[in-house]
Amino acid sequence: MTTQQQTRPHAATRPVRWAADTAAAMGARLRPDYSAQSLWRVDRLIEEMRREGKPPGAVDNVLRGFGAYAGEVIARHGGAEWWATGGEHWVRTPDGRLWDPIDEARRCYAGHGSLRLLCRDAMSGRRT
Repeated sequence: MTTQQQTRPHAATRPVRWAADTAAAMGARLRPDYSAQSLWRVDRLIEEMRREGKPPGAVDNVLRGFGAYAGEVIARHGGAEWWATGGEHWVRTPDGRLWDPIDEARRCYAGHGSLRLLCRDAMSGRRT
């Protein structure tokens, strides 16, 4: 019997690592359990960083990690898988739609997005 990690596509390698690194760095502030509910906390953490006025370049790695974390939530609970091309990473849901949670994290930082809502929308088309 193979585990989920062994059957994951190669495209998942980097985003899974980014998500894990960011989750570990945030620790108790995030309480990373890869649930859809945890994305409320991620959205709030991004909002806190934005209010602190940190320049986008200073938080880019954290935003990438938060986006990868949201992508992992969609992958684990929505049956999606990571896709990559040209250094960009997306999540493809079972209905064939492509989602860019890393870009959505950047949009959140700009005040125009929500990883929680992205997850809800991505998983709303889930086929059972």
